[in-house]
Amino acid sequence: MNFEYSPKVQSLRNDIIQFMDAHVFPIERERDRFTHDPANLWRPWPGIETIKANARDAGLWNLFLPREYAPWSPGLSNLEYAPLAELMGQVSGASEYFNCQAPDTGNMEILARYGTAEQQERWLKPLLAGELRSAYAMTEPGVASSDAANIATTIIADGDDYVINGRKWWISGVMDPRCAFYILLGRTPDENVSRHNQHSQIIIPANTPGIEIIRPLTVFDSLHSPGGHCEIQFTNVRVPKSNMLVGPGRGFAIAQGRLGPGRIHHCMRLIGMAQRAIEWMAWRVEERVVFGRKLAEKSSIRQDIAKSYCEIEQARLLTLKAADAMDRHGNKVARDLIGAIKIVAPTMVQNVADRAMQAHGAMGFTQDTPIANIWLTARYLRMADGPDEAHMSQLGKLKIAEYRAIAKR
Repeated sequence: MNFEYSPKVQSLRNDIIQFMDAHVFPIERERDRFTHDPANLWRPWPGIETIKANARDAGLWNLFLPREYAPWSPGLSNLEYAPLAELMGQVSGASEYFNCQAPDTGNMEILARYGTAEQQERWLKPLLAGELRSAYAMTEPGVASSDAANIATTIIADGDDYVINGRKWWISGVMDPRCAFYILLGRTPDENVSRHNQHSQIIIPANTPGIEIIRPLTVFDSLHSPGGHCEIQFTNVRVPKSNMLVGPGRGFAIAQGRLGPGRIHHCMRLIGMAQRAIEWMAWRVEERVVFGRKLAEKSSIRQDIAKSYCEIEQARLLTLKAADAMDRHGNKVARDLIGAIKIVAPTMVQNVADRAMQAHGAMGFTQDTPIANIWLTARYLRMADGPDEAHMSQLGKLKIAEYRAIAKR
C-alpha cells in the first residue's frame, strides 16, 4: 500500500487548504453567530451562495461523487476523496460550500445510481448544481429503526399513485427553506415476498399535501438551524407511481448502497475535526503558563497529545483502508471495515476533543474555540446512521463466522 497522496489528490488538498484559509475560516464565527441568533431561525446564512459559487468556479465541487457516476462525477475514488473530506470536516457545515453535505450526498448517489432519466432531470441535476436541498426519511419513533425491517410507514398503490401513511423523526434538513423533496423508505406490504423485500423508496416533493411537520427536535438543546431535525407525520400523502425508485421491494438494496458511503463520509470529516482539536490543544498548552511553567512542559499534557496523535493516525488509516476496500471490492464486501471505522471514529474524536477542552480550561467550553462543538458533533454521530451497538453486533457476527471458518480449517 502506498501511503503517499497522488499528485492529483495533493493538488486538490492544496486547493482546498487555500480555499478554506481564504473563504471558510475567516467567516466561521460570523456564520455561527448568525445561525445561533433566534431571529434567524431556519434561515440559511446569507453568505453561503457566494462561497459556493467560488468553490464551483475553483473546481472544488461534488468531489464526493464516485467516479463511476459520469458525467456528473469529478472522477475521484473514495480513497482519493477521504483526505479532501477530512479538510472540509475541520469546520462544521463547511461541506455545503463544496456541495458535499449530508443528506444531499446520499440522495444524489441514489438518484445517480437508481433514478430514471425523468427523476434525474427533475431532482438530481438541481442537487448537483447546489440549487436546492433535500432530506432522507427513514427513522421512525414507534419502532427500533436500527433494524430497518421494522420500518412501518406504508406505501400503498392506488390507481396511478402511491399513498404514504406513517410518522418519521430525526429527518435532517427539513426546516431549510431550500429543502425541495424527501426520499422516503417505507413498507410496501406483500405477503408473497420475504420481510426484507417489502420495503421501497419513493420521492416525495416537500410541498405535497398531507405532510405535517410535528416539531423540530433539539440536539443537546440546539435546533441545528437552518436545516434542523424534525418529526413528521405523513397522512394520505399521494404521489405518482413514477416517483418510485427502481420498483417496489427494492428499498433495502437501495439503502445499503446509500448508507455505506454516507457512514464513511462522516468518518472522513470526523478525522478533520479531531485534527483541528489537537492543533488547538497544541497551541493552547504552549501559550498557557500555570504555576510558573508552560502547560506544554507537563508530562500529563504531553501524554494527552501523544495519545491523541496515535488515536487520530489509527482512525485515519482505518478510514483510508475502508475507502480503498470500497473502491476495490464494493460497499458490500467492505462492510466490515465501514462498520469498524463507524465504531472507532466518533469515540476517538470525543476522546481527543475532551482532552483539548481540559487543556483549555473553562475557555474550552465556550464559543471562543470550536472544540466544544467538535465534542458534541462526535457524540451525536455515534447515533447517526446507526448506533455503535448495532454496528458492533453486525461486525461481531461477521467476524465470528469468518474466524470460525478459519479455525475449523
